[in-house]
Amino acid sequence: MNLHEHQAKTLLRPHGVRVPPHRTVLRAGDAERAARQLIDETGAAQFVVKAQIHAGGRGKGRFKEDPELGGVQRVQSTAELVRIAERMLGRTLVTLQTGPAGRTVNRLLIEPVLPIARELYVAAVLDRVAQRICVMACGEGGVEIEEVAARAPEKILREWVDPVVGLGAYQARRLAYGLGLRDKAAKGAAEAFVGVARAFEQEDCTLLEINPLVVTQTNDVIALDAKIALDDSAAFRHPSWPDLLDTAEEHASELSAQAANLAYVKLEGTIGCMVNGAGLAMATMDIIKSFGDSPANFLDVGGGAGKDRVVTAFKIIVADANVRGIFVNIFGGIVHCDLVAQGIVDAVREVGLTVPLVVRLEGTHVEEGRRILAASGLRVASATDMADGARQIVTLAQPEHAAPASGSEAATGR
Repeated sequence: MNLHEHQAKTLLRPHGVRVPPHRTVLRAGDAERAARQLIDETGAAQFVVKAQIHAGGRGKGRFKEDPELGGVQRVQSTAELVRIAERMLGRTLVTLQTGPAGRTVNRLLIEPVLPIARELYVAAVLDRVAQRICVMACGEGGVEIEEVAARAPEKILREWVDPVVGLGAYQARRLAYGLGLRDKAAKGAAEAFVGVARAFEQEDCTLLEINPLVVTQTNDVIALDAKIALDDSAAFRHPSWPDLLDTAEEHASELSAQAANLAYVKLEGTIGCMVNGAGLAMATMDIIKSFGDSPANFLDVGGGAGKDRVVTAFKIIVADANVRGIFVNIFGGIVHCDLVAQGIVDAVREVGLTVPLVVRLEGTHVEEGRRILAASGLRVASATDMADGARQIVTLAQPEHAAPASGSEAATGR
């Protein structure tokens, strides 16, 4: 689950990471009151207004309806703040990460302008090779870290977190000194690094990024921006997480899949995939690419998928308007091929199907599964193996080959 910037900052504060005073508004009419509160709290005269969407590059992004306006704006007065809020809210912001469709801005973050002396970068990620959390820091904040990694990888400093004692104070100081910080700034940065490592572990993050972490002219170290992604598998440990979910930022299909306990990620391709097992799902996506098309989704129905879950999965795929063909690739171990086959038949009969469908079944009760498909009266192409299935669906999904997958023509055997 991705968090908005204001949510990420609220999560970081208890772990010792300093963040600016801020307010969030959902209506332009509330912007003036938010500014007045910040003036009373900080004495600030100028503000920064930030569009809150689950995508980076907001400062460089532009609104579809107002191309001269970016997603991060500095304003000189409360009156200007209200005007900018009116121009932003309800409009579509397009960034490199949103794609051309963009995201609708439904909330804004308002903060006082800080006197910045220097911008840094810090992030925590899971290093799967070392099997430890890695804290990374760089002296070039405010830019894409990928650019720095490609241009000057030696500028990215790394420390690995001990799973028992956490990030050591000496490691945090080493990062701070490595960035050229001294005295008060080094102390503040070291505290921030320890807090980042602690927050990543205790809050069950999959990504925690602060870009930039700024050093002010008074040598205070403050997280000016923050990006956090949480591990959905740890939701049972965090009863407050449902309150953090912004359904407006999620695809309806992903919300439906989550409710059905399906592992689903919407992608930009045209071949819908229904597979059991994450490894097989990844291989299926790869082989579709190798035959010249792109997957429309990652969908793992799980090892213990029953008929009802298969029906739900099929409905989610069919609801995607980009899908031009569907490839079902099932290797029956715990899951039984006959249950999958019956789920496919029930789903097609319930929701209909106007795109080609290719099914590859192997494993437990495979012959019964093939019999169910053959007796269904549905137009279903059967594949002998994964490569054959991928080849068929990529061919059938082309506009000149596409035909409804329902009717009197029965599914064939192998």
